[in-house]
Amino acid sequence: MQKENKMALASARHILVSSEESCLDLKKQIESGSDFADLAKKHSSCPSGAQGGALGEFGPGMMVPEFDKVVFSAPVGAVQGPVKTQFGYHLLEVTSRKD
Repeated sequence: MQKENKMALASARHILVSSEESCLDLKKQIESGSDFADLAKKHSSCPSGAQGGALGEFGPGMMVPEFDKVVFSAPVGAVQGPVKTQFGYHLLEVTSRKD
């Protein structure tokens, strides 16, 4: 009998900006204690910014490959980035993951 394949699921939030410089500046602000969600609301060009950057739950292949690579390998709760995609530069934080 074959084992049932359970798909990994992750929840993440992100901040999307147009330049690597902006992305690095926001990362410094978060590392200095600024709230990720507040910065997402103020600076993210993605509609998810209104929800503090929350993207909800998704599986592999549902986001662009650069995003997937980070989301399904990075430690939960650690801010990653800048991650460059066709949309711009992202700061990513994995909020939960089930492998």
